[in-house]
Amino acid sequence: MKKYLLLSTAALAAIAFTTAGLAADLPVKAPVMPPPPPLFSWTGFYLGGNIGAAWGHRDVTDLTRGLAFTQSSNGRFIGGGQIGYNWQFNNFVIGAEADADWLSHNNNSGTGIIVPGVGTIVASSNSTWISTAAARFGIANDHWLFYGKAGGGWVGTSNLTVTNLTTGRSITGTNSGTSSGFLVGGGVEYAITNNWTVKAEYDYLGLSRRTFIVPVGSPFFIGDNFRSGGRNVQMAKIGFNYLFNASGFLQR
Repeated sequence: MKKYLLLSTAALAAIAFTTAGLAADLPVKAPVMPPPPPLFSWTGFYLGGNIGAAWGHRDVTDLTRGLAFTQSSNGRFIGGGQIGYNWQFNNFVIGAEADADWLSHNNNSGTGIIVPGVGTIVASSNSTWISTAAARFGIANDHWLFYGKAGGGWVGTSNLTVTNLTTGRSITGTNSGTSSGFLVGGGVEYAITNNWTVKAEYDYLGLSRRTFIVPVGSPFFIGDNFRSGGRNVQMAKIGFNYLFNASGFLQR
């Protein structure tokens, strides 16, 4: 009986030892890794608003007398909105954008020039609104977008007025309306959520020349040919957009 018990105990010990060895040789299953988070997509239609400041410059020249009046305006408040569409493929984003901004009033008068026998003369004008249409192109880094812009722009301008500060009399040209030119710029945009974004942007708008000839019956400078050249507007703006992004994510 004792011999039987000893044999049984030895057999059970051998089985236990073999089972433990086989378990140690089994491969360990690697832990399941979660899939990487999806990348944000900039594709979609958007609209938003902006505020900022604008600076203007122009050189007004009386070609007949060789007089040059330089006009540079102080910063003016601008505010408005924009609308556009983005299309993203890989990390590249292209699209189109149009915006319209209104400018606070500021009559841009240049430095007065003393004209012997006439008086102290200044030239002035004012712009009231700016509108642009441009292509956007940039590089996306998930929620960040770094972009450039190129296109055209239009500025609503008042008549160019030449004033004799000595006599208080003035001449007003008949060339008010819309001035056009080329636009270049760039900025950075960040998506706070899948739909709301904020941005900062700088734009340079170069404008075409304007001319007018002082008509007969004017109080001074009759027949003089005035030309307004070197005209540009620089804008620094911050803004926000609502992106109508159906999926919100870019497929990996």
